[in-house]
Formats: sequence, structure tokens, C-alpha cells
Amino acid sequence: MTRVAQVMAGAVNGGAELFFERLCVALAGAGEQVLPVIRTDRARAARLRQAGLEVAELRFGTALDLFTRHRLARVLDRFQPRVVVAWMNRANRHAPRGQWTLVGRLGGYYDLRYYRRCDWLVGNTRGIVAWLASQGWDPARTRYLPNFVADFAAMPPATDLPRGRLLLGLGRLHSDKGFDVAIRALARLRGVALAIAGEGPELAALQALARREGVAERVHFLGWRHDPGALLRAADLFICSSRIEPLGNMVIEAWSAGCPIVAAAAAGPAELLHDGTDGVLVGLEDAEGLAEATAALLDDPLRRAALVLAGRARFETEFAAAPALARWRAFLAEVGG
Repeated sequence: MTRVAQVMAGAVNGGAELFFERLCVALAGAGEQVLPVIRTDRARAARLRQAGLEVAELRFGTALDLFTRHRLARVLDRFQPRVVVAWMNRANRHAPRGQWTLVGRLGGYYDLRYYRRCDWLVGNTRGIVAWLASQGWDPARTRYLPNFVADFAAMPPATDLPRGRLLLGLGRLHSDKGFDVAIRALARLRGVALAIAGEGPELAALQALARREGVAERVHFLGWRHDPGALLRAADLFICSSRIEPLGNMVIEAWSAGCPIVAAAAAGPAELLHDGTDGVLVGLEDAEGLAEATAALLDDPLRRAALVLAGRARFETEFAAAPALARWRAFLAEVGG
């Protein structure tokens, strides 16, 4: 059993933030002593407390916040963790040194100045871990620890989506996610709808693009949803059109839900997917290639079924809760011993 503080200063919504919650709850359920320390967020705190965890909430402000590090140090001194895991830049900027092992957890190619006090760095892709070594970090003090997602195999499909052949996109409405590429691909397809679940600053621009491309009636903006499994279970294909995607939790979720995948070859999907076996990869910024791959899969149910079976096997062996949690627990025991 390891006493571990998990420190997250992230946004209200996001893949890393949701995985943080899943990991805290799962570690506690496995018998570890876990203290989540979060940026003040009533809803996140309520979810963690409902799972039986004590929660500390702090401000985690900008660089002008002169108090959070001292308050965090007091919280940690009271809890006496063996390991502190600080997630992403802001948490690491505030994380103090102490009588614990300090681990920086990265889900992307971040500015490593924020991680100078860390004893270990953890990446959720092998590509990130290799990049850390290329930046001068001792490979012996880095570790690949994958994310895990819920098992959506038995989840009922969502019933509030368009009928007919349906593509699904998930993620924040930001230029990194490339939803404009997906919309331009849709304009090359007939009899197909696209549902996009997410919120963000690109909403108005994406709506305008859909109108210009003549597909506004076939693009459905769902807003932020808390039922990705149900959405994936209802879709014919999951489309990941991201320009920048260090991991892509959505790919793993699609494997879990049994939804075949077409993805642009950003770093995360390109590492995760075995092209043609458990998903299909296309070039970045390639609306035409995305449309062609999508049309071919929609017209080939046997190939879709084969992709689903292979993806489900990858989920069960690598990204389900049991195997991924075992790796996390072994790591925490190693560095906190």
C-alpha cells in the first residue's frame, strides 16, 4: 500500500482531467491511500468525494499566485505521502519538494522547465517517453504508464443522435482537433451525418465552415457530453481528425465501445493504431483521404467488424482498468518504497 497525493490543476473538462479522476478512484479501490489535490472545482470534488475520497482544493493560479505552493506544502505535510504525482505544467509549477518522491506526469510534449524539481517523469505514450530522453532526461528516471478507459461494451447506444450512417468526433472544439478537416471530408460524402461532441472556441468558425461546405444540415454539434461510450456505441465510425494529438483517449474509448476508427496520423493515434488491423490511418490535413477511407469502411461491414475485434483485443490487454492499474501500482510501489 502506497500513500500517494495526486495533484491536478487542470480545466473543468478534458481527457487528462477525467483520467485523473478515474485513476484516483481506481487506486483507492485497489487499496492505495490516495489524496486528490485539485484546482477548486465543486463538481470534480463532489465526484471524488462520492467515491469515498477526501479532497483538497486549492487556487492554483498563474505565476503571480504566491500562496498555492505554500498551502500545497502544508496539505502534503499533513497527509505525509510517499509519492506526489503532479499532472501537467501548472501543478508542477506549484509542487514543492519534500519527504516524498515527486513525479511529473505528462500527457504531451510540454515545457520541461516546469518539471526541474521532479525525481521521475511519466508519459502516457512511448513517444513522449522517448522525447524526454532526447531532451536530456535520464531514461532510468522515466516511465511509460498508459491511460485506461471504462469498458463500454455493454453500454446502450445513445438514442438522441441522427439516424442513418453516422460519423462521430469527440473533443474540444479547438484547431488542434482538426474538426474543420472532418467537415471538409463530410462534404465529399453522400448520405452521411457527422456528430461532434465537445465545446470550445472554434464552434462559430466550424458552424460557418459547415454552411460554406453545404453540409450544415448534416453536422450536429452536441456540446460537451458525459456519455462518450453511448455516443460511440451509436456511431458507425469514429473519426479522429486531429492535427495535434499526443495520445487520443478517444481512440482507446472507441476500441472499448466497439466502434471502428479512422484517424489522422498525429503522434498519439499513429502510435496506438496498427494501420489496417485495429484502425485506419490517413495523412494529416487530408480531407480527401479521410473521406475515401471513411467511404470504403462504410461500404465494407466485414472489414469494420474485423477492425472492431482487433481493437477490442488491444483494449482488453493494454488499456482496460486492470492491466493499466497494475502498472501504475507497481510503479508507485517502486518509487515510493
